[in-house]
Amino acid sequence: MLEKMEERLDPEAVIEEFEALSRDAERVQRETLRTILEQNGETEYLQRWGLNGRTDPHSFKTRVPLVSHADLEPYIQRIADGKSPSALTGKPITTISLSSGTTQGKPKFVPFNDELMDSTMQIYKTSFAFRNREYPIANGKALQFIYSSKQFKTKGGLAAGTATTNVYRNEKFKKTMRAMQTPCCSPDEVIFGPDFNQSLYCHLLCGLISRDKIQVVSSTFAHSIVHAFRTFEQVWEDLVTDIRKGSLNSRITVPSVRTAVTKLLEPNAELADKIYQTCAGLSNWYGVIKELFPNTKYIYGIMTGSMEPYLKKLRHYAGGLPLLSADYGSSEGWVGANVNPLLPPEMATFAVLPNIGYFEFIPLKEGSDGGERDAVGLTEVEVGAEYEIIVTNFAGLYRYRLGDVVKVKGFHNSTPELQFICRRNLLLTVNIDKNTEKDLQIAVESAANLLASEKQELVDFTSRVNSAVDPGHYVVFWEISGDPQNNEVLQECCNCLDRSFVDAGYVGSRKINAIGPLELRIVRKGTFHKILDHYVGLGAAVSQFKTPRCVGPSNGDVLQILSVNVVKSYFSSAY
Repeated sequence: MLEKMEERLDPEAVIEEFEALSRDAERVQRETLRTILEQNGETEYLQRWGLNGRTDPHSFKTRVPLVSHADLEPYIQRIADGKSPSALTGKPITTISLSSGTTQGKPKFVPFNDELMDSTMQIYKTSFAFRNREYPIANGKALQFIYSSKQFKTKGGLAAGTATTNVYRNEKFKKTMRAMQTPCCSPDEVIFGPDFNQSLYCHLLCGLISRDKIQVVSSTFAHSIVHAFRTFEQVWEDLVTDIRKGSLNSRITVPSVRTAVTKLLEPNAELADKIYQTCAGLSNWYGVIKELFPNTKYIYGIMTGSMEPYLKKLRHYAGGLPLLSADYGSSEGWVGANVNPLLPPEMATFAVLPNIGYFEFIPLKEGSDGGERDAVGLTEVEVGAEYEIIVTNFAGLYRYRLGDVVKVKGFHNSTPELQFICRRNLLLTVNIDKNTEKDLQIAVESAANLLASEKQELVDFTSRVNSAVDPGHYVVFWEISGDPQNNEVLQECCNCLDRSFVDAGYVGSRKINAIGPLELRIVRKGTFHKILDHYVGLGAAVSQFKTPRCVGPSNGDVLQILSVNVVKSYFSSAY
């Protein structure tokens, strides 16, 4: 009992530490940069830029260039090959993270080390502490739809896996979950199982077995929670049978998973009846999460950016339970914690932790000469302005362009609170038009509202530019819940999409036919699941998967999946 008491997190102490850091963010930033440069100043990369022991922000910014992943890729590859373990960091990198690969079509290698793991846990603890003030939990469990991909060894013998896999396999993660009194209700064998569909089924089953103890339902991304309960609609009767009989369905064939879950099962007709009656009494599965897990305080996961389109369905399943957006980061590292948990996901902001890296911000407003403006420091940003974020961290990334556009919504003490806007490089463009992921999302949301009259809903979407014809045009792919029978409604959806892109370059180009009519292609049910399977086959973890919102020409495999599954196509008559 004493050991358990010692393990528990003190939320108020965590908040007090964060308040102290955020009150003096400028000083903390200078110290953080100094520490990073002192630890790594002798590396091949930093030696190249002639810092000669300087650790001040001015010298760093004037001598070390802004870089993208492509600039650092040769260094990272040599680290992975075992040829240059200290090319980027003073202490050799021993683990490599893989990005999801949904942006570029293939995963990127990113250095991962103990310092990144520590900052991950600091972010988790900070946001939990603020959540716990509003939604206190104690002695509960979490139904976490988390999945690990296989780790492998690089040519140089380094352990490599997705960023989420590297976190989930670390003992610090389990310790932190226990300290926050929300351990996962599923055994490790389920989380690390080799078959995603079997693991998902077992997550649902483990959650139902522990239904009265579940206080949080979560996943890395909102998409995974929606996908889990779409699956539940199909398999719930099998789950009830398993609980009634106390034996596991034959669909679970992985021995380690089957053994681990079987240990949790015993015949329970009373629980089976309760679940059956609950499901039978639901109207179109509204509130299924709240009804199945009555002690749930909130639903938690990343819900911003490309996850926003799933919020409508998630709210339907939640039945009034609060949706809390998780923290802001990427495979390359973390940026900020959600310290305002009462804000809805669409308005979520993230307070930058000034000690986990050194942060710079490039104003998106062009300079007087039409070029890119100089980057400003963490405490120099202006409320209401939009910036591209630049990261320097403890794992060998220096002045690294994360590729994200953020808006400063305010300050928490002296550290900014950021709202994620979009990925900067995800652009639909044919000539002078520029439409971002956010522009696409707004257009799709507007058009998808027209499906309600047909009692249908949008399951998922993506887009591409078709430059093989003249003039080029936008192509938007939709998967919808029912059969695409009403051509009139879908034609109007197509027109609405076209009208909803309000970028001046696009509208002007459409009016003079410099850009052709937008094309809406309807794909078969399950097409986006095939895209998910494709990325999982490349080594991505389901926990880390994000549907690519704009599929570039280099992503041929995904374009092929989309193309062969098109069942109907519509061209806009909006202009």
